[in-house]
Amino acid sequence: MEASHISILLVDDEPSVLKSLELVLDRAGFDVLAVNDGRLAIEAMQSGRFDLVLTDLVMPDREGVETIIELRRSHPTLPIIAMSGGGMGSADLYLSVAAQVGANATLLKPFTEAQLLSAVRQVLAAPM
Repeated sequence: MEASHISILLVDDEPSVLKSLELVLDRAGFDVLAVNDGRLAIEAMQSGRFDLVLTDLVMPDREGVETIIELRRSHPTLPIIAMSGGGMGSADLYLSVAAQVGANATLLKPFTEAQLLSAVRQVLAAPM
């Protein structure tokens, strides 16, 4: 699969993180739609077709675990990568819960550009 034909839904409530991740993915040739909360992610999934969702876990309104659960119900084979730097709790705990509810991969913030792109490519290449 060529990156230019792959559409990624990116979800993070932190504007600077959202923009920097969007730039990295865009430079790598992916089509990216960036939204700042889980509610908007669910709406975007209803109106568009995405090959991958990359979501933060700690967000206001609808947090990432809840978003993953809802996406799994409506899109059981959709590749999902969860990312977290923690928040009020342990990032490892958040990421563990995300994996239990359906995330295909997890990224502990901060991560490098290479780690991000590697995770994206691995999840996209995995058989569904």
